[in-house]
Amino acid sequence: MRIVKKRRRVSIIGAGNVGATTAQKIVENGLADVVLLDIRDGVAQGKSLDILEAGPLMGFDTRIVGTGRYEEIADSSVVVVTAGFSRKPGMSRDDLLHKNGEIIRDVAHNIRKFAPDSIVIPVTNPMDLMAYVLWRVTGFPRERVIGMGGALDSSRFAYFLSEETRTSVSNIQSLVMGGHGDQMVPLLDFSTIAGVPVRKMIPAERLEAIVNRTRNGGAEIVHLMKDSSAYFAPAAAIYSMIESILHDRHRIIPSSVLLEGEYGIKGAFVGVPVRLGNQGLEEIVQLPLSAEESSQLAHSAAVIAEGISALKRLFNDFSA
Repeated sequence: MRIVKKRRRVSIIGAGNVGATTAQKIVENGLADVVLLDIRDGVAQGKSLDILEAGPLMGFDTRIVGTGRYEEIADSSVVVVTAGFSRKPGMSRDDLLHKNGEIIRDVAHNIRKFAPDSIVIPVTNPMDLMAYVLWRVTGFPRERVIGMGGALDSSRFAYFLSEETRTSVSNIQSLVMGGHGDQMVPLLDFSTIAGVPVRKMIPAERLEAIVNRTRNGGAEIVHLMKDSSAYFAPAAAIYSMIESILHDRHRIIPSSVLLEGEYGIKGAFVGVPVRLGNQGLEEIVQLPLSAEESSQLAHSAAVIAEGISALKRLFNDFSA
């Protein structure tokens, strides 16, 4: 009897700009079939049909289904969560905590019910805190809740370094740790241009400006676009994580994971370099940080811990 091998399935909760662009990247590259889910009537269905109609032009046969029903996410290998409100000018990520916390709690219940074996990639801001909500409510092991943040921040840092030195982005290796927000920690000692540490290529005052621009990379785009936040680069960051997981690439990608003593941090989702494969989080890579970097990372983790405390006050019972 002929055995038909099915393509892997990725479900994306939220058909806004980030969710829809991620879906487009996945199907155009033939990575997996996609379920695009949104509670707004017709939005996911319309965007899915629009993407499918590009198939004959782009040459892909991967399938995408738009839906408003969580039952459709069954058998997903990966579930990406982008649902929620995006930042508007003048809003910080923490301003979104209460609004998006309620949304993500409901999403997590449905993931636990309909996709209990999936690996979950939280994207909704404030991401590190929403990752915590998803982990608590789903009850998944930490290996299967991996927040997107460090990949995007590192890519922004790399682009700014490339722009400053007029060097191909392919020559840049960059690494950003910490929370996905103003307290992120770009690591200069682990960021290189054609193998040369950035400190030897760029003057200190220019490096400081690039680091600050990286920390405010999302806010810069919000300020420019006024009624939207970034979505092309976030979608690319999400895609890189999914690709490493589904193809078992074991790539080291900075991601927000629950730390249990690594880097001296316990009980918080913090961005660190991790190895990603088909089981999800395979390894947390521990780097020898300088005293200054360790202090900055500890401060970033402390800010996230304060947010977790606020979550616990807001949501006395995460199972509700």
